[in-house]
Amino acid sequence: MTEERLSFQAEVSRLLDIVAHSLYSEKEVFLRELVSNASDACDRLRYAALTQPELSAEDPNLKVRLLVDKDARTLTVADNGIGMNREDLVENLGTIARSGTAAFMKSLEGAEKGDGKKDVNLIGQFGVGFYSAFMAADKVTVLTRKAGEATGWRWESDGKGEFTISEADGLSRGTRIVLHLREGDDEYLDETRLGGIVRKYSDHIAIPILFGEGDEAKALNSASALWTRSKSEITADQYKEFYHHVGHAFDEPWLTLHWRAEGALEYTNLLFVPSTKPFDLFDPKRAHRVKLYVKRVFITDAAEGLIPPYLRFLRGVVDSEDLPLNISREMLQHNPMLAKIKAGITRRVLSELGKKARDTENTAEYDSFWENFGAVLKEGLYEDYEHRDDILKLLRFRTTAGEDLVSLEQYVGRMKEGQDAIYTISGDDIDTLLRSPQLEGFRAKGVEVLLLTDPVDEFWMPSVGVYDGKPFKSVTRGGADLGKIKGEEAEKPEEKAADGELTDLLALLKLTLSDAVKDVRKSERLTDSAVCLVADDNDMDMHLERLLKQHKQLNGEVGKRILEINPSHALIKRLAERATGAGATDALEDAAWLLLDQARIVEGESLPDPAAFARRLASAMEKGLA
Repeated sequence: MTEERLSFQAEVSRLLDIVAHSLYSEKEVFLRELVSNASDACDRLRYAALTQPELSAEDPNLKVRLLVDKDARTLTVADNGIGMNREDLVENLGTIARSGTAAFMKSLEGAEKGDGKKDVNLIGQFGVGFYSAFMAADKVTVLTRKAGEATGWRWESDGKGEFTISEADGLSRGTRIVLHLREGDDEYLDETRLGGIVRKYSDHIAIPILFGEGDEAKALNSASALWTRSKSEITADQYKEFYHHVGHAFDEPWLTLHWRAEGALEYTNLLFVPSTKPFDLFDPKRAHRVKLYVKRVFITDAAEGLIPPYLRFLRGVVDSEDLPLNISREMLQHNPMLAKIKAGITRRVLSELGKKARDTENTAEYDSFWENFGAVLKEGLYEDYEHRDDILKLLRFRTTAGEDLVSLEQYVGRMKEGQDAIYTISGDDIDTLLRSPQLEGFRAKGVEVLLLTDPVDEFWMPSVGVYDGKPFKSVTRGGADLGKIKGEEAEKPEEKAADGELTDLLALLKLTLSDAVKDVRKSERLTDSAVCLVADDNDMDMHLERLLKQHKQLNGEVGKRILEINPSHALIKRLAERATGAGATDALEDAAWLLLDQARIVEGESLPDPAAFARRLASAMEKGLA
């Protein structure tokens, strides 16, 4: 077969250029990434060989080797793992195959402006660790043969936009990555330097990492699975580097959980909560990234049913002593032991998060966790009834009371006299919500309102319904009943439209807008604004309706809303004065529609007839200037 010359995916070309030309404070981590990938390849072969033992028969002792050629100035990272074929090479080394490419490239923008020391550290978070090889090499050659296949392949690139692929004869199973080192990087040809890097970053890997070949090869790592060791024998740095390895991450772990469950079912867990939000946290598949081992043999990193979807931010390892070693991914889905492991992990993780949430000395620490993963954790409120109460204690909210995050317990503890509901308002962002007219009456009485900006809030609240006997109630629904709540200060009497005039205005507005609104009534919640829209108590929340409409999930027409008017507002008082007598309906028709459109605009809704709105507004301005 002749050599093929192919181009990198556009994002990869740009990434390689940034990596190759940016200053990098920890260049040595390229070796960690390559060794980690080699270890994963060995793990995958070991799993495949459980059902196809012939795959590993020719060379059953899995290992990673580091080889140097000082004359040629090359460093080779070799493994006898699963290997790759042509399709694997194109998919894995020619593209960024995982989602989040755009977000990753955006995170690297600073590197092009000389801030590479910070930004390139995000390599690995996006599954592109192989490309870090170009930090130390001006050319990379990959020689590989996939287990069970006869044809070997050669991949080569200088990282400048293209790569070549050709068949290669005489290759053993596995992958050899040959780095042709850049000038000035001869330190990576030194055995002592390489050994120090391996012990620093990869000592926890359970597969031997050897320097050299044959009988003279020297072991560089302890090659014992970190999670099998006693906690007292493991340093914080070792935990951190294992997290980097198993999570393909560069950040610090926010929380480390290492325990062994004993009894009828035995399994060991070493789990981490990241300190930064993984890019694929909201991937529609909602898959976790926790690796399942059986008796220290890797089985899968996609065991459905091992971790509940709302804890998918976890990274780490679960090693079972009781699952059968030859279990298949299909059998896992229906294995009752896996369900018990899942239940045990869920209880322990929620318990540890609860301890963090109750730590009043370090509220900022828990707040950082909540900002990253709160939206995901809330999914458990309607998916996991058994642990709902535990999750409710973990919730934190932005409120109208200030900048600090607030728990439901804190909210209930400072409810006003006469307040019998937990008030909420939903929207796309905090700033927009704080400007909402529906909040005016609550703000005037000092009643705190939860500000909800996560789409998931629209789904868990109806499912939960109440907390501590207090129902959740949206301020955008009718029947706010603010009259029975005693505010912080005595309410100031305000001049309102005369009852008779207001009654006439309400009747006129109802008649004019009968096809567009469900009702028109005076408001208790408005203090500054003239009008607002609210949903009837039995209708869908307005924000949820907009979300469903945006995603084309609504069948039929959008429900009609209630238009509330503020009898104390100067505009409403003037309109009420003119609502009596003959010809009032025709005279105020445009004003009625303008009030409705004004309320729609404030809600962030699109106007059904922008041209009519513009005409009416122009007419009103013309009369006002006459």
